Amino acid sequence: MSYQANEKGYYGDFGGAFIPEMLYPNVEELRSQYLDIMKEESFQKEFKDLLRDYVGRPTPLYYAERFSKKYGTKIYLKREDLCHTGAHKVNNTVGQILMAKRLGKNRIIAETGAGQHGVATATVCALMGIECVVYMGEIDIERQAPNVARMKMLGAKIVPAKSGSRTLKDATNEAIRDWINNPLDTHYIIGSVVGPHPYPDMVARFQAVISEEIKVQLKEKENRENPDYVVACVGGGSNAAGAYFHYLDNPDVGIIAVEAAGKGIQSGESAATSALGKEGIIHGSKTLLMQTEDGQITEPYSISAGLDYPGVGPMHAHLFRSGRGEFISITDKAAMDAGRELAKLEGIIPAIETSHALAIFEDRKFKEDDVVVINLSGRGDKDLSTYIDYFDL
Repeated sequence: MSYQANEKGYYGDFGGAFIPEMLYPNVEELRSQYLDIMKEESFQKEFKDLLRDYVGRPTPLYYAERFSKKYGTKIYLKREDLCHTGAHKVNNTVGQILMAKRLGKNRIIAETGAGQHGVATATVCALMGIECVVYMGEIDIERQAPNVARMKMLGAKIVPAKSGSRTLKDATNEAIRDWINNPLDTHYIIGSVVGPHPYPDMVARFQAVISEEIKVQLKEKENRENPDYVVACVGGGSNAAGAYFHYLDNPDVGIIAVEAAGKGIQSGESAATSALGKEGIIHGSKTLLMQTEDGQITEPYSISAGLDYPGVGPMHAHLFRSGRGEFISITDKAAMDAGRELAKLEGIIPAIETSHALAIFEDRKFKEDDVVVINLSGRGDKDLSTYIDYFDL
């Protein structure tokens, strides 16, 4: 059994492209060309050169000695927080802007929740001199003010989503509406492993540089390419897809996905899709989705703006359904405490999204000689005001 997407964009039962007729030409243009373009030598060279010289890759694989000692196992942090713009998101936006140029597109749209993908998109648009429009929920605009300012400084236009819960789901709806209205000149840079095929697969392939580097770096540090476990937080799940990618079909490597339980899985204020989701279609793909009995999407909640999405990407739905991935839900409180703990033990302030992954060690025990790699997906600068309010700093 393979955990990669098949040629129709399905991971097991999940994936595909469920799109309005008007979007078909855009999606089909991308689907029919993305793999061939990615294989081109000139594309690979430009992509790798930018990842090295602009993004700052490879990012370090850091042995967290004090954190490891506390939890009695070997914990390595894959330092995606050290990428240019402060998170893994830029790996994908660099790849997609190069893709858009080869497809002859001169306008870029994107959606963003925590703002990191918006910043990463605005960054590459500035780099390439391409118009950039970012859709962002009104609530997220308020709670991620520093990232909004960064996007504006980079020349992007921010359009607030004022409908529904006014968060990531609604920003995505607005972006899709824009794309339908501007099919010829516009490329939609989706920021996660969600949306219609080929997006989940394409984004995962751009993010796969993370696990590619982990293999090389672990060989150097532990004389082995494979950790016992690779751990990542999952909202839509692009950082997780990148960290898992080269290990998906290797049963010796445990995959742990960490979701946001918010105020508790059954509290009505949660984003724990694996625990609460049923099969459904959102933003063009079939996946697990939080919904009411009659199929209306349930509003997700998390203290972390990047994890309050009502579904997961189809890769993760398949990892959960097949049992290949172990899914753990972490509350706001546990995540916030873990973020503060890493700051005090290792001098690294993580994004609140990543803090969810760091929080598993209180309850999930590992052996002393287990090698556990956590994808430290982003840095906590964008979340300082949330940390300040929460801990009364």
